[in-house]
Amino acid sequence: MATSIFVNFATSDLERAKTFYTSLGFEVNPMFSDENGACLVVDDNVYFMVLTREHFASFIDKTVADPKTTTSALVSLSRDSRADVDAVIANGLANGGTEPAPVQDLGFMYSRGLEDPDGNAIDFFFMEPAAIEAGPENFMAERAGDDEGALGDDPEEGGTGAS
Repeated sequence: MATSIFVNFATSDLERAKTFYTSLGFEVNPMFSDENGACLVVDDNVYFMVLTREHFASFIDKTVADPKTTTSALVSLSRDSRADVDAVIANGLANGGTEPAPVQDLGFMYSRGLEDPDGNAIDFFFMEPAAIEAGPENFMAERAGDDEGALGDDPEEGGTGAS
């Protein structure tokens, strides 16, 4: 059996949270949703459980943190392209989310943060497939070599010899 991950978020407004998360492309699973919370399907093995603050508190003995002022977890979800990252962020912003920090473009990885209306933090990122295989440092070194070759002055290094 494959491992599934369930990320639990507390919300002060369940209907607003469902609207926000469905705008990101997640689907509500009505079999595991009621007036206390909603199960949002991210993909086949990843689910967000958005729970009323009271219901969330029933699972723990600690104080429920206020995500507007405290970050206890940062959930990061991959996307298939930079454009997909930008699209999901745009949908989130249009539905009450905020972008807490500037875009992070590391060359091999493109990442944008999003906070839901309650302040829960989610990052969406795209990583170049070649960077996943080679590792970030090797990918960036190869890319730097390609950029030099793209200038193409050295035919021995794979360039055209044309300037």
